[in-house]
Amino acid sequence: MSVSFAFAIYVVIWWTVLFAILPIGVRTQGEDGTTVPGTPESAPTRPRLLRVVLLTTLVSGLVFAGLWAAVRYGLIDLEQLLGRRATP
Repeated sequence: MSVSFAFAIYVVIWWTVLFAILPIGVRTQGEDGTTVPGTPESAPTRPRLLRVVLLTTLVSGLVFAGLWAAVRYGLIDLEQLLGRRATP
């Protein structure tokens, strides 16, 4: 796995995990009863974006490490997955 390919895979994993983690633990203004005028009730009261980014990076690192290990030890064959023929 080349470095550029690994980086691209990590970025895709990171964004996918971000959208999975983003709604975890979020309380809306409607749930707290503190709606700011001019905003919808579904807006978060405290989004805690730094926590979300750190958690996303941690989980993405674990997922990527698992993928890398699977490729490294031959559980997943990238050449076959990408439709390339292995040269003898």
